[in-house]
Amino acid sequence: MARAKYQVLVLPFVRVNGTTEYCIFKRRDIGIWQFVSGGGEEGETVLQSAQREAFEEAGIDYSCKCLPLETRATLPSYLFPFAEKLWGKQSLVVPEWAFAIELPDKRVKLSDEHTEYRWANYREAVELLHFDSNKIALWELDNKLTQGIIF
Repeated sequence: MARAKYQVLVLPFVRVNGTTEYCIFKRRDIGIWQFVSGGGEEGETVLQSAQREAFEEAGIDYSCKCLPLETRATLPSYLFPFAEKLWGKQSLVVPEWAFAIELPDKRVKLSDEHTEYRWANYREAVELLHFDSNKIALWELDNKLTQGIIF
């Protein structure tokens, strides 16, 4: 399948003893912390892409509830070395859609794309995350969980 022109961001979290922890991942290629992220494939819905990426990168089962967040971002196409070839030189930004996924426990399976993962509270995670889009999605999710808006 061909790479679709969008990116998904998936924020895995667990609630343990009244606290919420978020799972962040350290990328092997550039050594930065981020949530699960990846590209869509032609023929998939954005939600299907998020579920597939969560499974591929963290072993998260498709049965876990995956909910869309309001956070949207655009990423510069230079982050994708294949962008010009696939989408043309006029394609300078790639849209990113964010999702939250609650896990029943802290078990994740690390893919080859990452060197490590870490469960962190909001403050720890926001300090470690590299991309602003990840920080904004985390802020949204943390506030919605705190206020009882979702899940």
